[in-house]
Amino acid sequence: MSRLRPPAAPRRAGVERKSARELDLMRQAGQINAEALAEMAAAVRPGLTTQALDTLAEKVIVGRGAQPAFKGYPGPYPYPFTVTVSVNDELVHGLPGKRELREGDVVSLDCGTRYQGFYADAALTVGVGTLSPLAARLIEITEQSLYVGIRLARPGQRTGDVAAAMQQYVEDHGFCMVRDYTSHGIGRQMHEDPEICYYVRPGTGTPLRPGMTLALEPMVLVGTADTRVRPDQWTVVSANGSLTAHFEHTVAVTEGEPEILTQRRAKNKP
Repeated sequence: MSRLRPPAAPRRAGVERKSARELDLMRQAGQINAEALAEMAAAVRPGLTTQALDTLAEKVIVGRGAQPAFKGYPGPYPYPFTVTVSVNDELVHGLPGKRELREGDVVSLDCGTRYQGFYADAALTVGVGTLSPLAARLIEITEQSLYVGIRLARPGQRTGDVAAAMQQYVEDHGFCMVRDYTSHGIGRQMHEDPEICYYVRPGTGTPLRPGMTLALEPMVLVGTADTRVRPDQWTVVSANGSLTAHFEHTVAVTEGEPEILTQRRAKNKP
């Protein structure tokens, strides 16, 4: 779940580096979250309601002994669902409901999980059936931009290096990175420091150190970076009605390669 810039929701102030035990709890939260996202993505098809996806995710999360992190989250009013489901021009924070998915829709799924006091947050975008070339390219570039940022999530870099690299990749491919919402730290709360804003210079921002945990989430639009919020007070849409996409992973900074805590791992074979 993205954070408004400037932040409108509470956050844990100060950058906290996680211990090995805390990282393990976040890793477990991440795997539950990854399972819920995978189940939702596999279920997407024409005629399915966005509410059905929310129900599916909650069943997975609760069944694994965790809690839906988004439900009750502070905002214009407490967020009432387990996930956000954002379709086509809906960039983030789309409210699940009776809407039925249609062939060619672009569907962004965002899910958060709390496990033994620690959070994981991740998102992905999938297509319903056959997509237009523009929609397929948008999804591809948005996902690739996330991994551009993840590769820089290591000691010696700063948050500005990560954000600027993601934004530059998006713009080099003809799309726009959101201005009004940010990536963020994560751990004991959904939103922690550091705030990771786009439209910043490389070499600026918070230095990255081992034990830091980040929710990196490029939010990408066609033709404009401008957004508006629908009357439901949660759903963020592109100002020009164009397509959007959103990917996110919770990532741990280590001494070496970044660790993606919300990347689904293969189950051990019997």
